[in-house]
Amino acid sequence: MEVKLLDLTRQYDSISQEVEKAVCEQMRSGMFIGGKAVTDFEKEFAQFIGVKHAISVNSGTDALVIAMKALGIKEGDEVITTPFTFFATAETIAAVGAVPVFVDIEEDTYNIDPDKIEEKITDKTRAILPVHIFGQPAAMKRIQEIADKHHLLVIEDACQAVGASIGNQMIGSFGDAACFSFFPTKNLGAFGDGGMITTNDDETAIVCRAFKEHGMAQNGAKARYILEGVEDELAGTVSPDGLYNPYKYYNYLIGFNSRLDALQARVLSIKLKHLKEYNENRTKIAEFYEKELGNIEGIITPKAAKELTPVWHQYAFRCNHKDEMGNFLASKGVGSAAFYPVPLHLQKAFINLGYKEGDLPIAEKITKQTVCLPIFPELKQEELDYVVKCIKEFFEK
Repeated sequence: MEVKLLDLTRQYDSISQEVEKAVCEQMRSGMFIGGKAVTDFEKEFAQFIGVKHAISVNSGTDALVIAMKALGIKEGDEVITTPFTFFATAETIAAVGAVPVFVDIEEDTYNIDPDKIEEKITDKTRAILPVHIFGQPAAMKRIQEIADKHHLLVIEDACQAVGASIGNQMIGSFGDAACFSFFPTKNLGAFGDGGMITTNDDETAIVCRAFKEHGMAQNGAKARYILEGVEDELAGTVSPDGLYNPYKYYNYLIGFNSRLDALQARVLSIKLKHLKEYNENRTKIAEFYEKELGNIEGIITPKAAKELTPVWHQYAFRCNHKDEMGNFLASKGVGSAAFYPVPLHLQKAFINLGYKEGDLPIAEKITKQTVCLPIFPELKQEELDYVVKCIKEFFEK
């Protein structure tokens, strides 16, 4: 039997008629950038997360860059984050000129260890950027307490955690801003790249909207005033009928071209309606893996605290035979992944930061142990049974 790590065709098959109808309607409309499809999806997503503002962008990476720039993070600032995550988390910190400061992780959740954050805070620290890795919520209440105590910003990297929650509060509604990815493999995946920034702060939303579109027009003027205190000299010059808008000829900030296109917005609006079901299916799969694998000697399964609701973007168990396990599963036709084999503090791109092996021992250990199993919502029971059978066979040998 072959069991893929991920099969996106199954999800497409289940919603193909609805999606194809919506996409064809959008193409016939002639509106491909911006417009009602995008604004509708932003409103739906903001309501889903429980925030005032959702600002769509063209990737989770851009979401992180734009959110940090909007919040004033600049060259020389330090941003505390985790070394156990996708490269974009720290890459975007460096991209705005700031310095990523890595804090070791918790052994059970793989998330940043809040008890180790304060010792890394200096007079240059500007923000904490926790990642909800594999869809497992980080300890946001404790992180927010630390941030409040030291007057720091909090930016959530929620790129893998859409739909996760702590108690009754959705991930993406904590802190000053949060960033999501709609890369096709994510729990809420587009048919291409896409991302979102969420915030409850009106000014942050204005500045994000300005940065995502070349710092232009009214949002650009408002953002310049928020960031630099420069008055808007064109206020009151827009004609009531909208025919004359002098703002469109002015760019007030050096921004980006980072827009979610209308076709992706239509797809994501449809998938958002099904997200609860998708995540519930992932949870059932995770519970099955825990029941079948949790008592096997040599395996450490992931755990979630009672007040946390993870969404299982990945199911990453730990064992001391990571490479051998991956090779064995491949020989049996079972897809698996080794996220993440290199902790960020040891990445070649960050060699100038001076980290060395042994500095963050938990993260370094975890990268040598994690094996990610198939966990997409459309997996069949016989496929899950086969995956578990293969893993048990490996340990019997």
